[in-house]
Amino acid sequence: MARLLKQSEAKKLGLPGRTSLEPVSGAIGSKVTFRIAELAVPKPGDPPRGPHLHDGFEECIYVLKGTGTTVAESGEIPIKPGDIVLIPPNEKHMTRNTGTEPLVLLCFFAEPEVTKGTTEFKSF
Repeated sequence: MARLLKQSEAKKLGLPGRTSLEPVSGAIGSKVTFRIAELAVPKPGDPPRGPHLHDGFEECIYVLKGTGTTVAESGEIPIKPGDIVLIPPNEKHMTRNTGTEPLVLLCFFAEPEVTKGTTEFKSF
């Protein structure tokens, strides 16, 4: 059955270095996960966010607003609105805001429980 999901009712995640909402995941019976992530403009002295990886599944990132850089083991990718970044399974990566406004990302995973397969690191 089709259903309408409201951003205001999304699960708030306490992920480091970003504000994340998860309106779709296994928690609501879905077989996929959809997140809305916002990375604030970094302030002087803010500690850099470390990379993470997803064990056995891809991440697809759509840039909705702002500019940044996705840093991965395979290289750096400058990003802007309309760009799509596909991160392969098990590749360490992170995204940084390099602009003057919040960086808003839509993140898609073909996995219902992303947190179970994600490992955070302090650096590459």
